[in-house]
Amino acid sequence: MLIKFNNIEEKIITLRNEKVIIDSDVAELYGVETRDINKSVKNNPDKFPEGYVFELDKQEVEDLRWKISTTKWSSKSRVLPKAFTEKGLYMLATILKSQKATQTTIAIIETFTKIRELSRTVSELAEVKDESEQKSLMQKSGEIISDILGEEMKTTDTETTVEINFAVLKFKHTIKRKTDK
Repeated sequence: MLIKFNNIEEKIITLRNEKVIIDSDVAELYGVETRDINKSVKNNPDKFPEGYVFELDKQEVEDLRWKISTTKWSSKSRVLPKAFTEKGLYMLATILKSQKATQTTIAIIETFTKIRELSRTVSELAEVKDESEQKSLMQKSGEIISDILGEEMKTTDTETTVEINFAVLKFKHTIKRKTDK
């Protein structure tokens, strides 16, 4: 089974100013138990230095429980969830060697890369004054968005418009596709 962008993108959250995926979500993506993910970290501490994985504190767990409105983390659990940064996920991939782990790791890497590239392009767009350079960056952003959303969009003879409003900039990209008959 191929892992889709949306399956991963929805699991990426921001904690401590880092884009991370929580251990239970990593386990779900890899098709293993959360305890297996955490055991891998515990058994390979040299592969997970600071900045690769961190344990959430009780307040972060409560905030997430409220924000996501989930009972994913039991208040009776003795173990606090761990959050994996992009680097931690790469390292985890060197330990989990199944076919699904490999496919998932590739999809995760692609997802983080696309998010970072879109963020960089939008930041540049806000700073550029030259109109032709703005158009070029808007086209590049549109291509990234199209790439991200492409598989999920229904293809028809009509136009699909993606409109994103960034406080200082309104970005509109139209994608035209024809159905294969």
